[in-house]
Amino acid sequence: MAIKIEMPKLSDTMEEGVIAKWNVKEGDKISAGDIIAEVETDKATMDVEAFDDGTLLKIIPQEGDAVPLGGLIAVIGEEGEDISDILDGAGGGESSESSSSEGSDKKEEQKSEESKEEKSESKESSSESDNGRVKASPLAKKMAEDKGIDLTSVQGSGPDGRVVKKDIEDYKGGSSLSKPSSSSTASKSFESLESKEVKVSQMRKVIARRLSESKFTNPHFYETIDIDMKAAMAARSSMNEANDVKISFNDIVVKACAIALTRHQAINSSWHDDVIKEHGDVHVAVAVAIDEGLMTPVITHADKKGLSEISSETRELAGLARDRKLQPEQMEGSTFTISNLGMFGIEEFTAIINPPNACILAVGAIRDVPVVENGAVVPGKRMKITLSSDHRIVDGAKAAQFLNTVKNLLENPLSMLL
Repeated sequence: MAIKIEMPKLSDTMEEGVIAKWNVKEGDKISAGDIIAEVETDKATMDVEAFDDGTLLKIIPQEGDAVPLGGLIAVIGEEGEDISDILDGAGGGESSESSSSEGSDKKEEQKSEESKEEKSESKESSSESDNGRVKASPLAKKMAEDKGIDLTSVQGSGPDGRVVKKDIEDYKGGSSLSKPSSSSTASKSFESLESKEVKVSQMRKVIARRLSESKFTNPHFYETIDIDMKAAMAARSSMNEANDVKISFNDIVVKACAIALTRHQAINSSWHDDVIKEHGDVHVAVAVAIDEGLMTPVITHADKKGLSEISSETRELAGLARDRKLQPEQMEGSTFTISNLGMFGIEEFTAIINPPNACILAVGAIRDVPVVENGAVVPGKRMKITLSSDHRIVDGAKAAQFLNTVKNLLENPLSMLL
């Protein structure tokens, strides 16, 4: 009996997955445990493995296609087995461009909502074959014409080498056809970047949904405090001279916040409708910027870890985040979040709370500013931090008390070592 392979749930917040890469092709023999595909989730790119032996009879979605949880992605079974009933139940399995026919090309045209006139004009050219002319689907021809791409320079991945939509989208060779210009002088003087539509990644979709919910559901308020960082800078310099593991200012902020959270449990809380849960453990998420958005790896039990351990763990997790290799469990369970844009020269900003946390701390750059000490103006090193709080959980006075504790710890860094 043929076996259906469905889109698995690879993270706690996953609603659909995008096929990033197929590691197998139809007709391949696969064994239980083989990694057959890579799927982009809202948090990371994860492997999908087969749980049965057999022949891969059918691939349903192509690379780049989104599939809801439980949606059919492939079928395995015995070679030559009839799987028409399974494919009928999944919409006939026509989503694969590898199952070639003029019908699949027409479905592509319908999805792009081309006019009937465009379809009829391009239909004759879609049947081009081995007569020296390039074989391409009507949609691919239209896209190539719009982009100024010479079809003879495109490697087709469709049946018998036909150029299809995905080949034009993935083409990296640059345009080879010149486009007419109404004014050659103007084109020399003013060159515009090409307008384009960027497909929204699974991660960006979830970021948009979760932060929109947070911003418009959680009543945010913001408090900022200015901190003298001279002592922290001196302490960091001394520690880095004596240790192989280099401590960053962000590591020091993480440690200071972790200690402060043990003293102000209201900040280390989350909203659960009928109750406010004050967490006993301190798990600090650190926002890491990647091309698709932000990932938030978690330093678990940060209050119990030394600066060297926090530094090593943060560097490792940040590297995994940038390589999109973080596992879901490495991004779950945070009780507080820190977002640091100081390295980009940002002096002050406000951040949106990372649900289900009650608060998030925005950390700015260390600034060279004149300050007054003992009646004299002297050079100073100052840093602003801003706490965004959920007013359902945290009141203004509690937020201020937490910020003052963080300030005192950073201005007296040796106290964090006691």
